[in-house]
Amino acid sequence: MRPHALRLTAFGPFAGTVEVDLDALSAAGLFLLHGPTGAGKTTVLDAIGFALFSRVPGARGEAKRLRCDLSDRTLRTEVQLEATMMGRRMRITRSPAWERAKTRGTGTTTEPARVLLEECQSGAWVTLSSRPREADDENADLLGMSAEQVFQVVLLPPGGCAGFLRRAS
Repeated sequence: MRPHALRLTAFGPFAGTVEVDLDALSAAGLFLLHGPTGAGKTTVLDAIGFALFSRVPGARGEAKRLRCDLSDRTLRTEVQLEATMMGRRMRITRSPAWERAKTRGTGTTTEPARVLLEECQSGAWVTLSSRPREADDENADLLGMSAEQVFQVVLLPPGGCAGFLRRAS
């Protein structure tokens, strides 16, 4: 998999929309995500995992809290990943279920989780699936790995190194 672009909205510590041009970062070869604690490095990796499989690795996935608490209450939490997998240019846009203000009356209502899996064909984005399980399965097939394998090998969570080394020996 070669990630090209990542867009995060109301995700993790990012209250608004943040776009990361991974092609620009990798133009000179490899690149390193670095910064102080809390800068959002792990969130970038979590967003990739969430886009691919609707969950994030490690203990953060168990918390089930992906939305930024500081986001505007009307802003949908969303991750969009563009990546080439098995020679195919794919775009995955995914939102977790979230509580939004009702359009009429008071209180909130739950917006269901959403996914849109698209492929660039002849310069246009063509929808392949809007079903979560189907999109997850297609991504696993394209990657040649399950979510668990991707999380162990590609997106090893912070603090997960010791467990990975124990399993490898």
